[in-house]
Amino acid sequence: MKGSPLTDRNSKSSDKTTINVTDGTLIPLKDEGSLLTSWNIAFFGAVLLLILLPILSPDPYLRILSFVPDGLIATFSVTLVSIFFALLIGLFAGLGRISQKLFVNRIATVYVEVIRGIPLLVQLFYIYYALGPLLKLKGPAAAILAMSICYGAYMAEIFRAGMQAIPRGQMEAALALGMSRSMAMRRIIIPQTIRIILPPIGNEFIALLKDSSLVSILAVSDLLRRGREYASTSFRYFESYTVIALIYLVMTLFFSRLVAMMEERLRHRGKVH
Repeated sequence: MKGSPLTDRNSKSSDKTTINVTDGTLIPLKDEGSLLTSWNIAFFGAVLLLILLPILSPDPYLRILSFVPDGLIATFSVTLVSIFFALLIGLFAGLGRISQKLFVNRIATVYVEVIRGIPLLVQLFYIYYALGPLLKLKGPAAAILAMSICYGAYMAEIFRAGMQAIPRGQMEAALALGMSRSMAMRRIIIPQTIRIILPPIGNEFIALLKDSSLVSILAVSDLLRRGREYASTSFRYFESYTVIALIYLVMTLFFSRLVAMMEERLRHRGKVH
């Protein structure tokens, strides 16, 4: 279940305790010097299995690995395009959420609450089967639209929380210098917000990468669908889904590590300044 990305999902704070829950929970702490960390065991173990299985048993593991690369490309394509549009939607919806215009604020709030209240799988089915014939949307386009709209609602909350984290005095100072509110948002508030929200955006990217497996139901030849196609023709279900699971594990752990490195870098830069 997703919560508010900067509060519920990534951290819940009380006066004495902070609990961090992210998509990168296996990442070792900076002062954890052992090679046998949970992240190292999971990541390098998965990589080792992906290397050893085709060597020890070329049929079917080598065949599976040669069958799924185009699905991997489709998975990344859908994920990257969806996250791009989700960021755009989230930015405008986030601005709407803090807008002083009641009408704009209500529209943005209704969008966020409605979309967050409907499961992604239901949204995929609705856009593909209900709206698809009307809008003439095919599998990849319907998948990108559904995931962009869904994750745009969560991105909106990230942007809203990030912008509200900027001290009000900065907006007041910009207005006092003669800037319009929109100019102050573009030149002062949003650039600072980007630095604050980069880590939660990274976590959303990882979540979207994992959720992209759902698009296989829309005739999108992603990684999971290619695995299913091989399994259905060869009846090697265990081997096929083992390879698919290992590939997803390697990808998510790799990007989780990148997000953790980015968080550490931003934290260090904040301390320096």
